[in-house]
Amino acid sequence: MSFTLPDDLQKALRTFAAQEKVLVCLDFDGCVAELVADAYSAVPVPANGEAIDRIAELNDPRIILAYVSGRPISDLQRQAAPPEGTVLIGSHGAEKYLGPDSPGLQLTHAEEASRQEIISVLEGIADQHEGVWVEYKPAGAALHVRHVREESLQDAVLNEARAALALVDGAHQKEGKKILEAVVRKSTKGEAIEELRADLQPDAVFFAGDDVTDETGFAVLAGDDVSVKVGDGETGARFRIPEPASLAEVLNAFAGLRS
Repeated sequence: MSFTLPDDLQKALRTFAAQEKVLVCLDFDGCVAELVADAYSAVPVPANGEAIDRIAELNDPRIILAYVSGRPISDLQRQAAPPEGTVLIGSHGAEKYLGPDSPGLQLTHAEEASRQEIISVLEGIADQHEGVWVEYKPAGAALHVRHVREESLQDAVLNEARAALALVDGAHQKEGKKILEAVVRKSTKGEAIEELRADLQPDAVFFAGDDVTDETGFAVLAGDDVSVKVGDGETGARFRIPEPASLAEVLNAFAGLRS
């Protein structure tokens, strides 16, 4: 699908690019990469990867690139192929990678016990339904139903998981697209972006995402910040683009303005 940047988004990008120091935050799945049934096969849309590399190749220390994702940082390092120096926020903010010296996520004994119970609950549900699988994360686990063909069965499995997880002490549920995640360390992408803003002191922030969990990120942006929703669905973002492949136009426009 061809995509032309709307005038209002072009204007917002010009204002954003004119700021001295900027933070460019990107979700991965459904944003930089297409949503796919096998989460471990996801890779950046080629044009998006090229646009991200183009921004990195400007070698402008006043541009900070960051992935802000529900994925574990290890997944982002392996599948997103982030340029050197990219800040990585994983597990919805529970994990942070600001450089080689960044400490990993350390759970308390109680949190680890709750995490193991979450895994046991979700594995038990997945074992009962063909096509349902569990993704293991540093702060919890997620149940995926995208492989299940019948939408009514998808909903039934997710409802079963919601009820079972409600009985697990310390489990915080997060809704996504055909996925239910439970974590023992409560955090949001909005909180993660606010922490990055406090730590890095950018003059403005850009954030693009596609899922329900990205709404907390959109909610903390204001002024000369730019928020972009990828795809359909209700959103608090200022702007919308139709699909992940459209993101390259946005990123290339920014790169052109900065260069």
